[in-house]
Amino acid sequence: MHGLTWLGAVLFLGVQLRALWPITALEVYTSKEVDALNGTNLRLKCTFSSSSPISPQLSVTWNFQPEDLSSHEPVFYYLKEPYKLSAGRFKGRATWDGNIERYDVSIVIWNLQPTDNGTFTCQVKNPPDVDGTIGEVRLRVVQKVHFSEIHFLVIAIGSACILMIIVVTVVIICRHHRKKKQEKTTEVSDTELREKEKLKIREEKEATPLED
Repeated sequence: MHGLTWLGAVLFLGVQLRALWPITALEVYTSKEVDALNGTNLRLKCTFSSSSPISPQLSVTWNFQPEDLSSHEPVFYYLKEPYKLSAGRFKGRATWDGNIERYDVSIVIWNLQPTDNGTFTCQVKNPPDVDGTIGEVRLRVVQKVHFSEIHFLVIAIGSACILMIIVVTVVIICRHHRKKKQEKTTEVSDTELREKEKLKIREEKEATPLED
């Protein structure tokens, strides 16, 4: 009896504590790694889920940490509306591309550069959900392929295609000539056979009166 009383007291205390400190359930989702071409634009996708309705005080913070693991740099901030950076490497290069109603807080980074290699973090706070996970995206900027390499690749592929077409054409022509030759040989053989049969019949006719 004392055991049941003790268990009931613990359960009651747990309910009271949960009421005082509600459990947050905010999750942030991003791609883990992204490769992009130097000089292009990239959409860094970030979405979230929350146990609470979307709050007017919802905020989004994007930060960046270079590969050398130096201090974090601000990339983008949203609170009721997008805020533009007044300084930093991403000034004028980071724009809002999200939709809060769809739980989308993505941004676009314009004109990617090799110095953008590093880790981008996406943090969402939706009061009272303010202690959720932080999404991370590791970006690797790939250098552009030089025109000479593209030119060489096009020439190589074009040459291979032309060579293949030539080989196929030669094979088709050879087969056609061989077939024609076989048909001509067969026709000559048939003609010779008919001539021989005619000659034989003529000789037989000429020989018949002499026997009489």
